[in-house]
Amino acid sequence: MHDNHAYRTAKRDVERKMGLAIHATIYVAVNTGLMLFNFLIVPHKLWAGWPLLGWGIGLLFHALAVFLHGPGAAWKQRLIEKEMRKHRP
Repeated sequence: MHDNHAYRTAKRDVERKMGLAIHATIYVAVNTGLMLFNFLIVPHKLWAGWPLLGWGIGLLFHALAVFLHGPGAAWKQRLIEKEMRKHRP
């Protein structure tokens, strides 16, 4: 039973990290295209920085959710174990 739980937790963590990697790859590809389009078509006005910034903030929060607030985060597990030790007789 414990191994099954560990497997599900590991699988969920891997899926979350893969989702972030896909998000980051699409971010780089799309924003590279936007920057090229901006510099080739309208070089006198930099507008591509705005979607780069807005989407970058979203990507940052996605990364924070995966690495800091994810269910498998090591610090969270340590806090849970510490609390469990407090409640043992």
